[in-house]
Amino acid sequence: MLLDKLIAKRVASFETELLQKYYAEVENMYAKMRGWRHDYRHHIQTMKIHASKGEYEEIVKYLDMLDEDLTNIETVIKTGNQMADAILNSKLSIAAEKQIKIKAEAQIPVSLTISELDLCIVIGNLLDNAIDACMELPAEERLIRIYMEMKGNYLYLVLTNTAGGTKKHSFRTAKGEGHGLGLARVDAVVKKYGGYLTRASEDNAFSTEVLLPQI
Repeated sequence: MLLDKLIAKRVASFETELLQKYYAEVENMYAKMRGWRHDYRHHIQTMKIHASKGEYEEIVKYLDMLDEDLTNIETVIKTGNQMADAILNSKLSIAAEKQIKIKAEAQIPVSLTISELDLCIVIGNLLDNAIDACMELPAEERLIRIYMEMKGNYLYLVLTNTAGGTKKHSFRTAKGEGHGLGLARVDAVVKKYGGYLTRASEDNAFSTEVLLPQI
């Protein structure tokens, strides 16, 4: 009984920290977007000054700088589900900053019955693990593919990332206790909803498929 209470306390603490982390990441992304919008007029004024002086090469350089800056904060995908958007875009923004190539496609045109906390646990932990695995590879080999859609009454998610062969990231990461617990919590969420989860590792890539009933 005491052991069960300790485990429950540990899981509750982990979930609280997880939510705080994700909300902080989302807020940071939105803060960057608000800052960019706030500076918009300044950017326009700077380019007008360059244009009045005929400094067209400077305008091109300035536009290149703005393009790079905006790329780091722009929304990657819009799924149709606000919480999924927040989690996915915050994590994919972090991946982009780490020079990880991203291929994402997600459409969720319904209200999900899965709780926001459980959605955070599944998407967040899978992407955290994928990012960690990619960071062990050279920048040019880093890739994450994520696909989400409704298949009948199921939310379908498949995530694939490049990885170093059959290293430790294949089915359990060794990057600290928190990461191992994170993947265990993904398994627990899938079991909670009576869903399905499969993992596979081949050709220097690792993939996870998840089906969660939405009834």
